[in-house]
Amino acid sequence: MASLELKELRREVAELIIIRASAHGMDSLREYPNWECTNDQLQKFLEEGIGGVILHGGTIEDLERRCSQLNSWSDKKIFLCADVEEGVGQRFQGGTWLTPPMALGLLHKKDPQHAISLAEQYGIAIGKEALLCGLNWVLAPVCDVNTNPLNPVINMRAWSDDAISVSALCSAFYRGLSNAGILGCAKHFPGHGDTNVDSHMQLPVLENDLALLNRRELLPFRALINEQISSIMTAHLYLKNIDSNHPVTFSKKVLTNLLREKLDFKGLIVTDALVMKAITRNYGSKLSAAMAFAAGADLILMPENVSDAIDSIVDLIISGQVPIQRLKDSLLRRSKALKMHIDKPSKHKQSIRLKAKFSIKNCDYHSLSNQLLDLSIEYRNRLEINKSRRLINLIRVDSLHAKLVLNRSSPALTFPENLGFQNVVIHSLGISPWQNNKSEPLALDRFGEGIFLLQLFIRGNPFSGDSALSEPWVNVVKQLQKCNRLAGLVLYGSSYLWNDLVTVLEPSIPSIFSPGQMPLAQEKVMNILFQRTKEQEYCHAKINSEFID
Repeated sequence: MASLELKELRREVAELIIIRASAHGMDSLREYPNWECTNDQLQKFLEEGIGGVILHGGTIEDLERRCSQLNSWSDKKIFLCADVEEGVGQRFQGGTWLTPPMALGLLHKKDPQHAISLAEQYGIAIGKEALLCGLNWVLAPVCDVNTNPLNPVINMRAWSDDAISVSALCSAFYRGLSNAGILGCAKHFPGHGDTNVDSHMQLPVLENDLALLNRRELLPFRALINEQISSIMTAHLYLKNIDSNHPVTFSKKVLTNLLREKLDFKGLIVTDALVMKAITRNYGSKLSAAMAFAAGADLILMPENVSDAIDSIVDLIISGQVPIQRLKDSLLRRSKALKMHIDKPSKHKQSIRLKAKFSIKNCDYHSLSNQLLDLSIEYRNRLEINKSRRLINLIRVDSLHAKLVLNRSSPALTFPENLGFQNVVIHSLGISPWQNNKSEPLALDRFGEGIFLLQLFIRGNPFSGDSALSEPWVNVVKQLQKCNRLAGLVLYGSSYLWNDLVTVLEPSIPSIFSPGQMPLAQEKVMNILFQRTKEQEYCHAKINSEFID
């Protein structure tokens, strides 16, 4: 092949690669430098034809500036996407952060029509804010049916543990997202809801056969295909009863025979991130990109080494192992998806063109966030503070990377602290609070005397593993009640754990459940728990705005 032809082939293959970047403009502010390209790398890759960027971190203004910059570095239309399943504010400070989708799944069991209406508003909110920030592709909805209550990575990210509910809510969400003018992505095909390990950490193995998938896992994906969703993301898992030789992302039986042919999906098939340990622990950078493309993937998300990924696909085509028509088909699907975004009529797009720079500041879905929290928070009793005893605010977070959830100014810390509680935070890398006693697992001697307000931030999150979900919190509640040291219980996160806790909780103990973990959820919970008035809320805000150094 002549050098000019080879160069053009590499540029075409590069269009299939999606790389990771921080929304922060300075390289030194990158939160995940091992995955996020430097500015020099970004500019180089985009000038060489890279097809898109997935963004994370920073503020909404950072994101808007970054998207504009990335577009200026490319001579073609590129994908600009983010994992904002629960709102732009989940990843970028200043955006709206909504309750996890499972909250609407719980509502769907009681009031299906109301839940479906809210799911569509949920999609509109995310789509409109994403568009204002410069994104054109949202990697949502999660279409997994969360049939395993201890699922460490899907859990509350799913819309329900019932396939019919997931189908209805995902479809409504996507209609809202699409009406806002944004591309969506159904994930994680053919279903990640029954796993007991996190694919960010290792490769899950499932016994599920095609008959079970057809009855359950595939229902939401069929619904989204009928809604003409533009892309579907693969799951990094091993279905040994369907393909005994390859994980899903590298399986032609799953991606081509099942998804492309049997389900007649005509949109883009995109891999989940190839830097996840389910892949990197078992496959090299070159091999993983080549195998995914050969299996039927159109877009390669976050390959471990960008140049290796491009080289491996070029080699497949030059050697004749994969016909060049496969590349042409993927490029055509890519251009159709981007054209769909550009051409899609949207009143939101029309209004955006009339807005001034940084108009995202004026896009506020705070009322929707409030409404969803008010519908989903459950509680019984209020906390009467006994100041004759030492007060301990014991908090468990399931991730050290949860700074948007819990930091020095978070209401879960500041409210109790202002009332005389001593804050103690447990996390996976800290000193263990446990002792070798199943019925009394908490080592109380490590905390000293006092009564506990127990606040648990546990829901299952990527990279967190299953430690928090599998910890003996039910027995901790029994233990603290037995010695009269449980003042109150708050759970932010898993509805499954909440159901287990309330079965052993004494009716007189103040307790609150919120599916949402964000600061707004914490503020609402603290106001309920401590019976705070509007005037007290204002005083609290003044106290916590003081400069401390």
